[in-house]
Amino acid sequence: MTDKNKSLNARHKAILKWLESDGLVRVEHMVRRYQVTEQTIRRDLTWLAQQRLITRLHGAAKPLNSTENIAYSDRQILHHRAKQKIAAAIAALIPDNASLFINIGTTTETIAHALMNHRGLQIITNNLHVAALMSQKTDFRVIVTSGEVRATDGGIMGEATLDFIQQFKLDYGLIGISAIDNEGTLLDFDYREVKVAQAIIEHSRQVFLAADHSKFGRKAMVRLGNLAQADRLFTDQAPPTDILGLMNDSDVALHICR
Repeated sequence: MTDKNKSLNARHKAILKWLESDGLVRVEHMVRRYQVTEQTIRRDLTWLAQQRLITRLHGAAKPLNSTENIAYSDRQILHHRAKQKIAAAIAALIPDNASLFINIGTTTETIAHALMNHRGLQIITNNLHVAALMSQKTDFRVIVTSGEVRATDGGIMGEATLDFIQQFKLDYGLIGISAIDNEGTLLDFDYREVKVAQAIIEHSRQVFLAADHSKFGRKAMVRLGNLAQADRLFTDQAPPTDILGLMNDSDVALHICR
């Protein structure tokens, strides 16, 4: 755990959850809810913004929206309740004895936790955290891809990872994503990670895309693909109108996990 996370007090965590739920909250409303002074709230928001957990506005705050990804330890905190709901909905549709790819990300790690009551799963993953968790089940078969391990989050990437994935065809590809623009373009921050996700999509019979509401309209530089390549989208709030239209045109099933 980083020093940053150790410094999060109860009010900081409550503010993050509130922003996660409502998207934008005014300072005056926080003052009333937490029964503290406006100066205290402004200090809280300034600190959270310095840690790149939120975006400060004049008299308000909103969740972070940036072309740079935030630290892995911070992503574990943000939108965690939404991720749990998404994970439960996905797990409910995965049968016992299925084969699945699970890619890098805190959302897919939450999905892995939700799958621990299944039986007989066969998992290929480039996520060391997922592998460490799911290998605890003696009836699971867990295969870790080859490649270079990224120190920041235990993700495995590189040409060796691509070559490894291309040897398989599995029932499901469980994909997390950093951003979805209004044209349905799937976006991420690391070119090598994107190449691996593309390979997983290509070699999966069904693609389940997991994205909480903060991913809609967020900015990232690397194009992964298009929402039309997914069979199902799991999220916690209705997507923007443009994305809904694309999903209808492309026959992508929508699961709003509330």
